[in-house]
Amino acid sequence: MRTFEGYQKGMNLGGWISQCRVYETQHYDSFIKEEDIKEIASWGVDHIRLPLDYNVIEEEDGTPIEENYKYIDNCIEWCGKYNLNLILDLHKTAGYVFDDIEGSEGFFDNDKLKDRFIALWDKLAAKYAKYSDRMAFELLNEIVDPGVALKWNALAKRAMETIRKYSKDAYILVGGINYNSVLSVPQLDPPMDDKIVYNFHCYDPQLFTHQSAYWQDFMPKGFHTEYPMTVAEYEKAVKDNHMPDHTTEIFRRAGVADMGIGFFDAIFAPAIEYAKKMNAPLYCGEYGVIDQAPADGTVNWYKDIHAAFEKHGIGRAAWTYKEMDFGLTQEHVDSVKEELIKLL
Repeated sequence: MRTFEGYQKGMNLGGWISQCRVYETQHYDSFIKEEDIKEIASWGVDHIRLPLDYNVIEEEDGTPIEENYKYIDNCIEWCGKYNLNLILDLHKTAGYVFDDIEGSEGFFDNDKLKDRFIALWDKLAAKYAKYSDRMAFELLNEIVDPGVALKWNALAKRAMETIRKYSKDAYILVGGINYNSVLSVPQLDPPMDDKIVYNFHCYDPQLFTHQSAYWQDFMPKGFHTEYPMTVAEYEKAVKDNHMPDHTTEIFRRAGVADMGIGFFDAIFAPAIEYAKKMNAPLYCGEYGVIDQAPADGTVNWYKDIHAAFEKHGIGRAAWTYKEMDFGLTQEHVDSVKEELIKLL
């Protein structure tokens, strides 16, 4: 399988100009500074993934907020200074937000919203295509509804064609349905050229990585578990805590009895096979463990997924640098931070 050269080990900057506590200048100016990029570079990574919400650079009526492009510009400058490549990830677009499923219904049947999505990519590509030797473009963060796979492929093609007006060389990342599941990669269209990268996210098993996550309706408050455990032990925890069956679906798909690199080999296998068939690189744009998980289990999980990434040549970016319940600079991982940095 082809590798995504220059984008093998990365770090997300979640919470800066995406999923913000407050969408205000004071936050943008203070959340990430040059010294943060310098620190990330010292960890031995080769790139940063920069999530961007449309409403940072556009009013709700589509009017550009030109002054806020400086935050993207600053990140590009800092990454250049510290020899890091950059992925610009459109995390949210007008009418489609991965964490507001009900509010996003109808996006793929709304020509006005789809045209606005394309127009935004037209502007971003026109402005930043000149950096295509060290900057890649990720079309949209996470497509949720499994029923829109064909519509998403069609819209993604339009966005790719728009970017190609400005750059024939820029890498373009596209992910699949069901929250960018690795299992959805084979439903993506064949790449339009050799600069298309198949993208996925991996937080499996979520029983471990999202334990006690307050935004997960099915997750009991105060629920804790370890990694690794056997599949039987995870299934018992689901039953004992009255969680829905879909929480164990990934184990059935993997067909393994124990956690370890074999689990990740199994769930990555269809995507790897498809990427090889299509001669496209495969990339994991997000992976990580919530701050509610035990530190030793977090290290164990990172060891296994890291081994799978290395084995198969899959580039990746950890979620995330700071805060956002997953931050690698937060107190909950102080005791194992150096170990985790080695496993990026």
